Amino acid sequence: MSGTINILFYPKKRKSDTDGKVTIYCRVTVNLKRAEFSLRRTVEEQRWDSRGAKLRGSSIEVSNLNRFLDNVKNRLFEIYDDRLKARLHISATIIKNIYLGKEGKEYMVLEVFQEHNEEIEGLLGKGFTKGTLQRYKAAYKHVSDYISHKYQQKDIPLRSVDHKFITNLEYYLKSVKGLEHNTSIKYIVNFKKIIRIAYANEWITKDPFFHWKASWKTKEKRYLTQTELDTLQNKESFLPRLELVRDIFVFCCYTGLAYSDVKLLKFENIVIGINGGQWIKMPRKKTKAMSSIPLLPAAEKIIEKYSQHPYVLNGKGVLPVLTNQKSNAYLKEIADVCGIHKNLTTHLARHTFATTVTLSKGVSIATVSKMLGHRSLKTTQIYAKVLDSKIGDEMNLLKERLAQEEKDLATSKNND
Repeated sequence: MSGTINILFYPKKRKSDTDGKVTIYCRVTVNLKRAEFSLRRTVEEQRWDSRGAKLRGSSIEVSNLNRFLDNVKNRLFEIYDDRLKARLHISATIIKNIYLGKEGKEYMVLEVFQEHNEEIEGLLGKGFTKGTLQRYKAAYKHVSDYISHKYQQKDIPLRSVDHKFITNLEYYLKSVKGLEHNTSIKYIVNFKKIIRIAYANEWITKDPFFHWKASWKTKEKRYLTQTELDTLQNKESFLPRLELVRDIFVFCCYTGLAYSDVKLLKFENIVIGINGGQWIKMPRKKTKAMSSIPLLPAAEKIIEKYSQHPYVLNGKGVLPVLTNQKSNAYLKEIADVCGIHKNLTTHLARHTFATTVTLSKGVSIATVSKMLGHRSLKTTQIYAKVLDSKIGDEMNLLKERLAQEEKDLATSKNND
């Protein structure tokens, strides 16, 4: 692809420029897209002629620098003309890379993926979390295993990734790795970011994801019924370690907090709300959306129960929360003790709050959405659909009961 080219030289101060000078940069623009690079030459900023894009003066030093700039410009135009004559793809990045001697480098899938993950690791706490890094590391491992399985190689060039590679990767994750549909799609979406980085840097000329679209399957949210929640809440014969995890789980059932949020909960997040009662006001770790949750008596009781726990007294948090892995392991034991035949996880408590504790009791979906810290009402509506299905099931039971009563009545009349 051809296009008009423009070349500009300009000064820019870098951190390493500590002698009062600035570094000269070159900006190549093709079809309104830019590529910039340092010329590794420094000048006094006040001597730079911005209009003429050159250094003012008539000394030998000035003449040599301006001649150097002319040579750079001529070489860049020469590269442009050569590619134009050969009808090769032209872009600002390609011209820059050829000038710098970088053209011809074969960028590899896992090499670029690894560099991306290392950048995220260096930015932990600055816009990225450990959870995000773990997801990308897991995606890297799956793509690496797929390349080894499919191509019997340690890595392949980015240019080898096409639409078939993506669809085969999806099949591999489901069939060989045994992952569920949505889990497979999540990993492919992670990989998609790597390909988009390569496309933006023009390391590849086509986006292989152009005709691929993530298709998500809606999963019904699991939650505890009121009977199950009462059984869990009122059970007394627990081992201390199980009792602690049960209490944290129940606390989440009455606040809607996710595990990562209750782990971060501090006393400064508990304030006096508009109704004069205690409220939790905190941004969700996952979305940064603000949650506003009035504390129900059951939740307040649990906070009071652990107010003298060493973890709390040391200022580490409102509740002594164990790791997510331990909590989920202990919840399986708790389910067995309580006779609950569901896969209890820390996140199931959040679903229970949305359904059993609030929506089923008549709390509006808008209010529940605000308490859960959802950015979109559509996210909360999933729970309303769950309740609709439960209403249907219960109405079917009612119909059966009414039909049985009519049958019994008819039998009674016949006997009379």
